[in-house]
Amino acid sequence: MVNTKVDLCGIQLDNPVMAASGTFGYGYEFAELYDINVLGSFSFKGTTLKPRFGNPTPRIAECSEGLINSIGLQNPGVDKVISEELPKLAECFDKKVMANVGGFSIEEYSEVAKRLGECEQVGWVEVNVSCPNVHHGGLAFGTDPQAAASVVRAVKEVVRKPVIVKLSPNVTDIVSIAVECEKAGADGISLINTLLGMRINLKTKKPVVANKMGGFSGPAVFPVALRMVYQVYENVKIPVVGIGGIRTAEDVIEMMLAGASAVQIGAANLTDPYVCRDIVRDLPEVMKKYGITDLKEIIGGAHNG
Repeated sequence: MVNTKVDLCGIQLDNPVMAASGTFGYGYEFAELYDINVLGSFSFKGTTLKPRFGNPTPRIAECSEGLINSIGLQNPGVDKVISEELPKLAECFDKKVMANVGGFSIEEYSEVAKRLGECEQVGWVEVNVSCPNVHHGGLAFGTDPQAAASVVRAVKEVVRKPVIVKLSPNVTDIVSIAVECEKAGADGISLINTLLGMRINLKTKKPVVANKMGGFSGPAVFPVALRMVYQVYENVKIPVVGIGGIRTAEDVIEMMLAGASAVQIGAANLTDPYVCRDIVRDLPEVMKKYGITDLKEIIGGAHNG
């Protein structure tokens, strides 16, 4: 028998496989397809203080090894998430869920995090300081170490549950930002969010996405994500959640060897809604193939010599 259980900031997961925010809605849509309780957990759609319609359309551009999205944090606002979305989720998911928080000021981050952190279903608060799709917001916080740290300190003052900071790869030195977040009290780091990319329509000779640029995700970003997880793991003592281009159980193992305590599956959910379920199913056999009996024992294994 193999052991797939891992620990994320003091909460045990049956396995390290989580769905990433923005690709899994509030869970119950996927629960119509399979029992989502097979997952370790998932991070639900990014939530802001007020409802947001999001960016203008078109918002999606396809790429050969991924996609570009510019959704713009479309969500019903924190009040409706708490009053409507979480009760529906409770009917189909009996584990702790990760709440993803967005904001346009430190005060907004703090207020949204406080409200979601008080919900019984929420196990972790994931603070998104890295969204590249919203003007005057996340990108500015996520690209400056001190600004990111200021958000962490404000959230930690009002949240008693583990706070995980989701970082942007669109920076020169992601390690310095992760280190400052740890100093500010972050309980974990999740990375990476999307890279900034674009596509141009050859017929119209204009950008495909209305916002011109958007977040690039998918298999093509996996090596970048892996490298950043590896670097951050070497420089912080708090858990790292690996995100970016993961689509197989082998990818999960590789990300954990780089230093991830758990992983999140993002873009792959949009092309194959069963991908998380299938990765969970395949993980024990892949562990046996590579002589792994306990996943916890391989975290950071690629750093050992």
